[in-house]
Amino acid sequence: MAAADDEDRVPEPLRPRPEDYAYDLDQALSAVVTLHARVPEDAFTAGTLGTERLGNAVLIRDSGLLLTIGYLVTEAQEIWLTTATGRVVAGHVLGYDQVTGFGLVQALGSLGVPALPLGRSSEVPVGAQVVFAGAGGRAGALAARVVSRQEFTGYWEYVLDEALYTAPAHPLWGGAALLNPAGEVVGIGSIQLGHDPGDGRVRVLNMSVPVDLLAPILDEMLTLGRPARPPRPWLGVSASSDEGQVVLVGVTPRGPAARAGLRKGDVVLAVDETPVSDIAAFFRALWAVGDAGASIPLTLEREDDRFEVSVTSGDRQSFLKAAPLH
Repeated sequence: MAAADDEDRVPEPLRPRPEDYAYDLDQALSAVVTLHARVPEDAFTAGTLGTERLGNAVLIRDSGLLLTIGYLVTEAQEIWLTTATGRVVAGHVLGYDQVTGFGLVQALGSLGVPALPLGRSSEVPVGAQVVFAGAGGRAGALAARVVSRQEFTGYWEYVLDEALYTAPAHPLWGGAALLNPAGEVVGIGSIQLGHDPGDGRVRVLNMSVPVDLLAPILDEMLTLGRPARPPRPWLGVSASSDEGQVVLVGVTPRGPAARAGLRKGDVVLAVDETPVSDIAAFFRALWAVGDAGASIPLTLEREDDRFEVSVTSGDRQSFLKAAPLH
């Protein structure tokens, strides 16, 4: 990923103004730093996520603990954190969670900025005025509002029961901090996407992962590097929904689905005899079969040929390089 430049900065009319907030806006924004991750060329995710990843992280404890989005730090062997004042500190990946998408980083030196408290994402209503805060102080922050709270399904075997959607869209969203009216972190920026509310006009929004999902797993991630829950079964596919059908749009090389002979273009009709017509139903049916390692019975259609196949699922994290010890 390329380094941030002026095109990644928020236009001045869209930036938050200190007088509009009851908290110290500039102090809060200083807690969001630039995160630069380097990943080995032979890493499992190098081909899809790149070897140079640039985004944001927010300091949530004075001990140097930062919260970010996991895809930025997955398999990272080197982490650098840069404050708005230009201070550069090395970091270390503590863990990431495949279910929520959160990543944790430990700063290996003082960042010289205050930590932000975590708020309650469940208490942020649709219509709430928020700040979508990227690194760089006010130049990296956007005055926004919550436009929706709804399910999000990612083609990479990922589902959130309820995500936070905000507008206008931030240009450098990954790992950015969503701040409520009290200046607390209530979400972490994940992706930018188009949304049609039903009037045929597509709006570009940011989707953030709610921080309420972090509290139950935080201690486990700090001690184990991942939550203690059994890992979900993973096939290594990308899928989309097309006219009531689930279609594989990609199969990860060396992944469980590839080893079982699944191909791009295969239509998934059922999982363990349960019919599926959209990707959220597909993934949930997959996870309902059992934990990682379970044999997943699939009914597929390929070139008008309907057939059954069982895929021995894997633990996605076992395919990834571990963070180096410090």
